[in-house]
Amino acid sequence: MINKITQLFENKGKDILSIFFTAGFPELNSTQSIIRALEENGADMIEVGIPYSDPLADGPVIQKTSAMALRNGMSITTLFSQLTEIKKEVHIPLILMGYLNPVLQYGIENFCRQASRCGVSGVILPDLPIDEYETIYGKYFESNHLKFIFLITPDTSTNRILQIDNLSTGFIYAVSSTSTTGKEFCFSPVQIEYLNRLREMKLKNPVLVGFGIHNHETLTAAFGNARGAIIGSAYLKCLIEDNKVETVTRKFFNRLKSTIICLYN
Repeated sequence: MINKITQLFENKGKDILSIFFTAGFPELNSTQSIIRALEENGADMIEVGIPYSDPLADGPVIQKTSAMALRNGMSITTLFSQLTEIKKEVHIPLILMGYLNPVLQYGIENFCRQASRCGVSGVILPDLPIDEYETIYGKYFESNHLKFIFLITPDTSTNRILQIDNLSTGFIYAVSSTSTTGKEFCFSPVQIEYLNRLREMKLKNPVLVGFGIHNHETLTAAFGNARGAIIGSAYLKCLIEDNKVETVTRKFFNRLKSTIICLYN
């Protein structure tokens, strides 16, 4: 069976929108309702965050939601159970995003096996060293038909980007800045130059841009310089303010759609 990430990039040429949320927030059993709401309202792909007590790459919004999710009792085992329950309803790619330590504690081979069984299409582990993926762990993802997505930043060297492009099997996650997630800024000339450089490299993997996508200008920059955008903190902020998942998600996408329409007018 063809991987859903592969299908997505084959069927949609540009303006791909991926939304991140923290599993177990705002309630332990919110996972299924959030996935349903995101797919119904037009997300092309969903990144399901595995909460962790020390999320170094994440800003205060995701840190807060992770802490709340852990207090709610979220675990990898619980998450797999939730994803299994909704598996037959989901038609867009699901990606698990988390940190290496909880996955190692669960058992990385078992993690990959269970992720595949419950309908996951790919995995992002920002702190898994590329050399360890290549020499130790990559075989577990590959044998379970899971795409592995690496992150790059404006500071990543050209040689490193090419190495990542060679190893990546789904897409490349281009972090828009060297700061943590959730920083609200407009893209600087340096960042635009970075995105232009990636486009001109003609990488074999599609590139999606994340971190700081929150307004018309940043969404324009992402769509104009890559295959799509990844939004996380902006969506989670809405859920922090109001935990009515269906209502919040609908309003969030209505604002997004207005922004996207403006891009072409």
